[in-house]
Amino acid sequence: MTAQTSRQGVVAVVMREGRFLVIRRAASVVAPGAYCFPGGGIEAGETEEQALVREFREELGATIVPMRRVWRSTTRWKVELAWWLGEVAADGALELNPAEVASVHWLAPHEMLALAELLESNREFLRALADCEIVLG
Repeated sequence: MTAQTSRQGVVAVVMREGRFLVIRRAASVVAPGAYCFPGGGIEAGETEEQALVREFREELGATIVPMRRVWRSTTRWKVELAWWLGEVAADGALELNPAEVASVHWLAPHEMLALAELLESNREFLRALADCEIVLG
C-alpha cells in the first residue's frame, strides 16, 4: 500500500496601505463566488515560489515577487497551504481571468471578516494574524 500524497497549494498575501488584495472566485471554479486571497495548487516539480508566480499570473495577469513564507496551514479538505507575502508593482495593472476570477478588491481585515462568503482558511489566517502568530511587517 502506498502513502497518499497530500494536495498542496500556495496563497498570495499582498498588502497596500493596510488592505489585502482579495479575489471573488468565478462561477466555474471550486467554491464559486467565495472571497479569498489569490492562489492555487502546486504542480509537480514546482517550488512554492514558482507556483505562486504562475497562479497569480493565471488569475490576475500580473507578476508577483515572492518575499517570504509567512504561515502554513491545512484545510479541512487536507490541502496543505503555504502562505506567501508578495509584492506587485504599484502601477501593475491587474487583468482578471474571467474563467477564474469574478472580481478583485482591496479590503481591510475587518472588511474581509464581515464577508459571509470568505473562505474558512482565510478566516483562520486573519485570526492568526490578529493573535500575532503571523508577522507581515
